[in-house]
Amino acid sequence: MAVVSSAHSTIFSKTSLFHHINGFKRFSFCLHFSSSAVASLSSKKKWRQPVASSMLELGGIKIAKDDVVRDDPTNNVPDTIFSKLGLQLHRRNNHPLGILKNGIYEYFDTNFPNMFHKFDDLCPVVSVKQNFDDVLVPADHVSRSYNDTYYVDSQTVLRCHTSAHQAELLRRGHTHFLVTGDVYRRDSIDSTHYPVFHQMEGVRVFTPDNWEASGLDPTSYAAEDLKKSLEGLARHLFGAVEMRWIDAYFPFTNPSYELEIYFQGKWMEVLGCGVMEQEILKSNGRSNSVAWALGLGLERLAMVLFDIPDIRLFWSTDERFTSQFSEGQMGVKFKPFSKYPPCYKDMSFWINDSFTENNLCEVIRGIAGDLVEEVSLIDNFTNKKGMTSHCYRIAYRSMERSLTDEEINDLQWQVREQVQNKLNVVLR
Repeated sequence: MAVVSSAHSTIFSKTSLFHHINGFKRFSFCLHFSSSAVASLSSKKKWRQPVASSMLELGGIKIAKDDVVRDDPTNNVPDTIFSKLGLQLHRRNNHPLGILKNGIYEYFDTNFPNMFHKFDDLCPVVSVKQNFDDVLVPADHVSRSYNDTYYVDSQTVLRCHTSAHQAELLRRGHTHFLVTGDVYRRDSIDSTHYPVFHQMEGVRVFTPDNWEASGLDPTSYAAEDLKKSLEGLARHLFGAVEMRWIDAYFPFTNPSYELEIYFQGKWMEVLGCGVMEQEILKSNGRSNSVAWALGLGLERLAMVLFDIPDIRLFWSTDERFTSQFSEGQMGVKFKPFSKYPPCYKDMSFWINDSFTENNLCEVIRGIAGDLVEEVSLIDNFTNKKGMTSHCYRIAYRSMERSLTDEEINDLQWQVREQVQNKLNVVLR
């Protein structure tokens, strides 16, 4: 099941859960880009937006860029997001996310030999039903809005969470599985949030044969096994740390919990989990069963385990970053190779009723890409006429080189123009 918090941490979230596939319906797996979509920026004098491949391969079938970035009134997938499809950082064994994924695999393989099936290449283009309905997300939940989710069309989205594959895998007969994948959500811009991140979903199904001899009711049996299993996972990743369980609420589990550990002097949420709602099991051919489900965000844990200070670094192709990590080397501490100064630009405008901060961030990302480090609201007031003004501070900073005054001014000019034109606000 999936959640989003700081750095899109766990798969279950209290405030923002993640906050007809048409021609895609018959495809279930995604492969890589036909060509690389990201080029190193370190050698360029002036930054340019990477050009996305115009073709993906889904299940061996080529899908054109126009199938995802469509001329459709409900489509809100920008070129910058399409360029990330198929990159699959979690499948790179010498990348921090791949190292972490394999470390979690090692725990489950050691403690549950030959039990859990692993999926890490399922297609991120899913139906609204898969993404929301199948995991009981309420019809009026904020995560369904176009402000929070990337829609290909009114019935197709880029998955917000790996839970989008839960029902399908249950129907296919899988009872123990781990799903890892890239997930997408429209979000704010800062060091712990990025519109693409990675999650892992885990599910274990029990039958009456499992719990009848235990003396426990099915729900208690599943909850006890869940806590024991995940406490073991936390020790595997973080060592002998103090832990605590927090009661939580998620629409797809009952009871629901969050596991926190005391790490580096503070309590940190590691994952969300719970006993799966019976409705999900019944709808997918498991009416006599009980199950637990867990969800965790790979970036959140990797930033802590590897001391990575900015989520943008996961996407870096700079050898000064990539060369620091090796397959199987869990918890190697990142050594900053430089600290380039940020450049701040302020922008004020009168907002309208349709204005949202997520839309603002999408416009800025579309122009500045990963050169924008943070967008923060620094002033907000309403005048006597009832008009509201916002002032945002935009921090530009490259993780790999110093930015020139010329290119920063050029970016800011483009940002101002596009914010005014696309968001219909009045600049001050």
